Amino acid sequence: MSLLDKMLKAGSIKQASALSDSAFFKDKDPIQTELPIVNIAFSGSLKGGLIPGLTVVAGESKSFKTLLGLYCMKAYLKKYPKGVALLYDSEYGITPEYLESFDIDTTRVLHIPIEDVEQLKFDITKRLDEVSKGDNVFLMIDSIGNLASKKEVEDAMNEKSVADMSRAKALKSLFRIITPKLTTKDIPCIAVNHTYKEIGLFPKNIISGGTGIYYSANQIFIISKAQEKDGTDLAGWKFTINIEKSRYVKEKAKLPFKVLYDSGIQKWSSLMDLAIESGHITKATQGWYNLTDLETGEIIEPKRRGKDIEEDDSFFQDLIKNDSFNKFVERKYKLTNVEGNDAREDDTIESDSE
Repeated sequence: MSLLDKMLKAGSIKQASALSDSAFFKDKDPIQTELPIVNIAFSGSLKGGLIPGLTVVAGESKSFKTLLGLYCMKAYLKKYPKGVALLYDSEYGITPEYLESFDIDTTRVLHIPIEDVEQLKFDITKRLDEVSKGDNVFLMIDSIGNLASKKEVEDAMNEKSVADMSRAKALKSLFRIITPKLTTKDIPCIAVNHTYKEIGLFPKNIISGGTGIYYSANQIFIISKAQEKDGTDLAGWKFTINIEKSRYVKEKAKLPFKVLYDSGIQKWSSLMDLAIESGHITKATQGWYNLTDLETGEIIEPKRRGKDIEEDDSFFQDLIKNDSFNKFVERKYKLTNVEGNDAREDDTIESDSE
């Protein structure tokens, strides 16, 4: 018997194995959403998508945070017809009608109202303990940014105005408990959070909730938004997924997408810009473009209006299957070398003391 085999048999943890055989480091089966730019944000690849573990989606009010979570929920329940979603809700903005508009079966979503961090911690720990590896469960918390601590509530009831120093520590405890369970049981969790601006000449976005959230998350997306104009009229909004932390995508990458009032989310957002950058589309004249074969350098289709290309579903469906375009996207976004993900002095996280 080898020394490694001897050590395997000696311990009490049944999941132990040689690192080369560990199930925890095998390729995870990604959950592809309907939005290619979101799949890139999760994995750095058009072929990737949501995988198990904690993803924090943070941003200011009305910045597509909850909607992004629902797109992930929809994709998960579509891939796993027997799967269920647990929705921990402190904001009560997700109605049955809202879910149905996303084509999400509300009978497969367990709605769990929560009032404080401790209540969330106790309940989610008990429910995750009932989940076995192979059970298809999706978690969404909407939101941790709007969730008080039990002490904060008690202080208000007792008319105390002292600062609450317990909330960040309670959140740190919550994620310290559930993060290993999410990984070992292959459960994806989307946690919606808030940001606020630090004070200073060049203020940064600060993620609410302390360092525990930052250390536990596989991904942290900070969503920013800007107006999308049609002339002088407001036509919609341009949201940008800023990769604050990721184990799979180059940090500080920016992935924009548009949501217009008259036509909703633009499914192929950013892909035209990426195709121009990769050379699959070349500029002909102002507002007009050529479609180019990279292998031969020949123009496949000359002088098409940019707006027509953006609305051409068949073109983009072919483009995302194109091998050279996929390789370009992965070179641009995918994290292929080892980089440290520990918090540094300039990391935009709130201290544990809040």
